[in-house]
Amino acid sequence: MGFTQQKGSEAEDRACRHLQAHGLTLVQRNYRVAGGPYRRGGEIDLIMRTPQGTWVFVEVRSRAQARQGGAGASVTVIKQRRLVLAARHYLLRWQHPPPCRFDVVAVEGEVLHWWPGAFDAGD
Repeated sequence: MGFTQQKGSEAEDRACRHLQAHGLTLVQRNYRVAGGPYRRGGEIDLIMRTPQGTWVFVEVRSRAQARQGGAGASVTVIKQRRLVLAARHYLLRWQHPPPCRFDVVAVEGEVLHWWPGAFDAGD
């Protein structure tokens, strides 16, 4: 595992622990879906569930420092679309999908920011 992958994995571990401390349950890590022959697919870093039954698709971003808008600002519209694609694919297993939301966790050095409901599916 390369340095960047290791840092990303560490940030995901930290984000997962933080969310679990706030009552969420881990369902799956690193869910990936192919986009097709001419476009990239999507990946969801963490899939969690709230005690109330809401499924939470979490994007974890990590930066050494909060420069140029910080880690949270790196979740662009294109990245959001890829997350939504992966979430829709994941939800195909239910005839009646549960309520869900998209959260972002940004790890910047020692600081962790959590934005529940950071964006929506755009419907």
